[in-house]
Amino acid sequence: MKLTYIIPVFLLLVFSLVSCSEDYLNLAPKDELSEATTFNSYSSILVYSHGFYDGFIGYDHQSLLRYKEVNSSKRPAVSRVMRKDCEADLMQNYGWANGAPYLWNNFEVPSSSEEFYERPYRRIRRVNIMLDNLLSSTMAQEDIDHWRSVGLFFRAYEYYKLMNLYGDVIWLENEVTDEDTDILFGPRTPRDEVAANVLRDLSWAEEHIKPEGDGANTINTDVVNFLISRFGLFEGTWRKYHALGDANTYLDASIAASEKLMTKHPDLHPSFDEVFNSESLADVKGIVLYRRYVEDVLVSRMSTDFRSSNSTYDITRKGVDKFLSKNGLPVTNPANPQFGGYKDKNAEFRDRDDRLYFTTPPPYKVNVSQNVNWTHTGVPADQEYFAVMEEISDGLHKTLPDLNWAGNVVAEVPHFEPKPYNKTKATGYRIWKHYNQLNTGRSSADFADAPIFRMAEILLNYAEAKFEVGEFDQAVADATINKLRDRGRVAHMVMANIDAAFDPSRDADVDPVLFEIRRERAVELMGEGFRRDDLRRWKKMDYATDIKLGRWVKQADYKINIKIQDNAAEGFCQFVTGTPPVFPDYYYLFPLPENELALNPQLDQNPTWK
Repeated sequence: MKLTYIIPVFLLLVFSLVSCSEDYLNLAPKDELSEATTFNSYSSILVYSHGFYDGFIGYDHQSLLRYKEVNSSKRPAVSRVMRKDCEADLMQNYGWANGAPYLWNNFEVPSSSEEFYERPYRRIRRVNIMLDNLLSSTMAQEDIDHWRSVGLFFRAYEYYKLMNLYGDVIWLENEVTDEDTDILFGPRTPRDEVAANVLRDLSWAEEHIKPEGDGANTINTDVVNFLISRFGLFEGTWRKYHALGDANTYLDASIAASEKLMTKHPDLHPSFDEVFNSESLADVKGIVLYRRYVEDVLVSRMSTDFRSSNSTYDITRKGVDKFLSKNGLPVTNPANPQFGGYKDKNAEFRDRDDRLYFTTPPPYKVNVSQNVNWTHTGVPADQEYFAVMEEISDGLHKTLPDLNWAGNVVAEVPHFEPKPYNKTKATGYRIWKHYNQLNTGRSSADFADAPIFRMAEILLNYAEAKFEVGEFDQAVADATINKLRDRGRVAHMVMANIDAAFDPSRDADVDPVLFEIRRERAVELMGEGFRRDDLRRWKKMDYATDIKLGRWVKQADYKINIKIQDNAAEGFCQFVTGTPPVFPDYYYLFPLPENELALNPQLDQNPTWK
């Protein structure tokens, strides 16, 4: 157990308008804190700004004391990110026995939305209070400009999320009060204007923020550029594929910001798995911003949830198929000599991108006694992947056999029965991307740091944006896609080798090279909440209305009934019966909450939603 800590920024979220600076406490008693005193002191603004960081999800968070006091059902929604991915095509939530409501046209207009509407606007108001008061602050101009930049970053971050969901949203340039009825009860601001404001604010912040921020792991120039890269790609491609115009303004901004980051952060951490499962991400290459967790102080239950019966998230066969063979060929390419088909579970995983083994456990089988003791079966095929995992991982991360949080052994993968923990029900490909053994023996007290912004995303953003503006070439591929493939020990992308026959399963409406860029994004970011919004911005949600299939299984091998396509004796798993309906165009934007419409008659609903 650690006895001393450098208090992480995110731990300070529990404080409000109270400075840890002794000098500041000498300036004003606690009961006399006001806007006048708060925004004239650098140290008090620093504490005030800690609340802004709450908008970053991380791995959920709770104090250990809080965990012990409340029922575990009240834990923060660690599943929010993966639930989004299950509303796309590469993952499936077997908690949705009838399919994802969003994909089956059963999404209902919410009566209210604390998480996705009310809370973002509360954060925006908190930022605007600071921005307005900085106008009359007595601090040095350099400090005023810095804190204005921090505020503009967080306001832009919240508006990016709101635009993503709703399109047009009410823009609040300043703090609003009950007297500002024309703003509070006014119409939505057009998307064009909101997007321009977000880019304006981020560009100003990038020029004026202190390059190193307020110390390690705080908002700085790199973090601002990261958001420009992400927002620029999202808005630029949304505009292109939804025919809104002016796409290149945002794509060019994404490219410029990405180039700055790639120059400053040329290297990636060599271990893909350790990016998500390390006790500390401080000074780890490629990590631009992270949420810190501290053993016995500030913990999550992220790893526990994927080492117990809590997780209901599987990868689809289409998701697993995204991972290339080590020779750089898709498994759907009939000329790929390294892919052995689906019917042999070992052959399916053989010679694949290492990132596959870190995303879903490879197949194996052992003998188990008293839950925690195991021996090999003596069948060579049952232990083929033990050596693979020993080569690429270690005892604190992902090894075979698969263990639950208490150290109980899973006898085989795929694991459909009978133990309830670490199992799969939908596809046979359980996700274990956030599985680690840092805390085996203790439940819901995990302390691996959570990456918030990591350079792998920037490489993907840059590659895609460069293609969209017609500037993707082999040099760009080498600087981006091939760096990611190196970490998976996969052969490099060679543009000259990619043609219409490279992947016969490719969407014929997508350029073959762009399809491979998008494949790399799917592989690298799987389970991190990007896929649904990627499909939305590409206007490709029809991908998600295909039937979701899983592993090839034989019913005779299992005592429980496994749902197999066409009720066959063997075949691909199909957890949800039937085929989803055509994805409606109006579903690309989400509906505004009913209570907001009732409060503001000028707040119009997105088209067709009722």
